[in-house]
Amino acid sequence: MKRLLAFVVVVLVAFGLIAWTSPGLLNSTKLGLDLKGGFEILYEAQPLTEGGTVTKDSLKQTAISLEKRANKTGVAEPEVTTEGKNRIRVKIAGVTDEKKVREMMKKPADLEFRSADGCKSDTDYCKVELVGSDFVEGAAKVVYDSLNQPLIEIKVKDKSKLADVSTRLVNKVLAIYLDDDMLSDPVVQQPLTDGSATISGQRTPAEAKDLADVINLGALPLKLTEKYTQSVGATLGQKSLEDTAIAGAVASVAILLFMLIFYRLPGVVASVCLIVFVWVLVIAFWLMNATLTLPGIAAFVLGIGIAVDTNIITAERIKDEIRNGKSIASALRSGNKNSFRTVIDAHITNIIAAGVLYFIGQGSVKGFAVVQLASIIINILTNLFLTRFLLHLLVKSGRFNKPSYYGVKGDEIRAL
Repeated sequence: MKRLLAFVVVVLVAFGLIAWTSPGLLNSTKLGLDLKGGFEILYEAQPLTEGGTVTKDSLKQTAISLEKRANKTGVAEPEVTTEGKNRIRVKIAGVTDEKKVREMMKKPADLEFRSADGCKSDTDYCKVELVGSDFVEGAAKVVYDSLNQPLIEIKVKDKSKLADVSTRLVNKVLAIYLDDDMLSDPVVQQPLTDGSATISGQRTPAEAKDLADVINLGALPLKLTEKYTQSVGATLGQKSLEDTAIAGAVASVAILLFMLIFYRLPGVVASVCLIVFVWVLVIAFWLMNATLTLPGIAAFVLGIGIAVDTNIITAERIKDEIRNGKSIASALRSGNKNSFRTVIDAHITNIIAAGVLYFIGQGSVKGFAVVQLASIIINILTNLFLTRFLLHLLVKSGRFNKPSYYGVKGDEIRAL
């Protein structure tokens, strides 16, 4: 009786948590442009200056700059990723003025050193003293002073220009801006006549490196050329979401009915674990701050299929053991033991396949792989171990010892 009560408590608590948290989880799930509408652009980056090269750092900083620009337009959480040596993919959902956003996105990064000389106030910083093209390409680097504090060393092309600016601004701020966002506000300590300077005030080496990368980005701004574009209307995206939801609901009901009809008690337990599996996978989406797209939903559905297979393999092995004349408890132990290796082997091959997709694929392919990997891990926890635990509680309660409860007819049982 205690084991049966434990089963009921576990199921009720699980379903209670699902009912309590699911609305919030679903509302906080981010939708991709194929479900919400928007556009996707694949850029190819090229240096503006002749003979320049696209470095990994400059590509990364350009991607960060693009993301900030998209945020300025009011876009919620754009997805910007680098691909290969010179490509950047931008996905923006829920855009109303696509043309305006696209024009803003493809401009080179605008790096400026500004002062408050002649401005309205000491913090206005309206006068542009130096721009990105004034600096030597790739010359900004992190160095350390005698106290092992990080400094940024920079070099300019025109020594006289830096000397004039620094002499005029001794003990004044020379603020550093990227696309109108102030990154740092160092004070000029002394005239700089040799064409080089150091910037202090960065608290960590990581902060110093980030600022050095930004200055190098401004010194070598990248030209972005659109290589591929895809636009999805909001109406089409909403229809895709509705059709997907309907298909998912119909498939889920069919799967649950199939498990209940063919496997009886193990089917009941499998249905409970499948619902828990879907809930935990949604939580994993939320924790990863992932964006839900059609490929992601495809991986989600594939994960449910793998979860169903896990339960079917276990249930069939238990039925085979019952047909061989074993008791229910003995059949449960043998069925679980014999199915474990088969299930694990299948999961390992899926993990390998998903891992290859993740490390080789790009964009939506990588997103598909991430969801598949998460679903496999969660499947092992819910549809392998949780299923066994719940079945063990029911069998040990002594109230479910008839073969018919497990989908086995009496004439199918062979005598020992």
